[in-house]
Amino acid sequence: MGKFNFIKTPMEGVVVVEPSVFGDQRGYFMETFSEKEFALAGLPTNFVQDNESRSRQGVLRGLHFQKNNPQGKLVRVIEGEVFDVAVDLRKSSSSFGKWHGVVLSAENKKQFYVPEGFAHGFAVLSEKATFVYKCTRLYDPTDEGGLMWNDPAIGIVWPLPERVEVLLSEKDRKNPSLKDLGWSF
Repeated sequence: MGKFNFIKTPMEGVVVVEPSVFGDQRGYFMETFSEKEFALAGLPTNFVQDNESRSRQGVLRGLHFQKNNPQGKLVRVIEGEVFDVAVDLRKSSSSFGKWHGVVLSAENKKQFYVPEGFAHGFAVLSEKATFVYKCTRLYDPTDEGGLMWNDPAIGIVWPLPERVEVLLSEKDRKNPSLKDLGWSF
C-alpha cells in the first residue's frame, strides 16, 4: 500500500486524498504530499504557492476561482473542522454546475484536490479552524471570480450547526448566481 489513498469522486479530477498516518504514544507522523505518488495518481505536482487561513465558526469563504489563470488546490485542515466544496464551472463537463463536498478536519486528516475549472469554498463547522492549501498557480487579485455560495440552482447543502450565522466577506456577499455569472471555463 502507498502512503496515500486517492479516492475519486463523481466529478472528474476532484479527489479526496487520505494520507497514511503513523502514530504511537508520542503522537503521529504523516506525509502530506509526495511528488512521486501524486504523479502516479494523475494529480498535479507543480504547486507554486502555499496559503493558510484561520477562521471562526460560521465563516464561509467562497466560492472562488481565477478566470484566466485557474488554480488547482490541494486543501486540508490542521485545526478544527470545515465543510469544503468544489463546484464544476467547466461548460463542456457533464457535471457543469454540480458540486461535491467533504468534511476536512484535523482529526480525519483528509485532503481534497480541487482542479482548475472549479469554484472552491469552505464553511467552518468547529469553533475555529486553520485551513492550509497548495496552489498550482500564483494568486492574481485582478483575475478573481466568485459564485454565490447559496445559489438555489446549485443547491449546496452546507452542514452548519443550528443557530450558526453564515459570515461572509463583503466581496462574497456580491457574488453572482451561476445563471448570472456569464462566464465558464
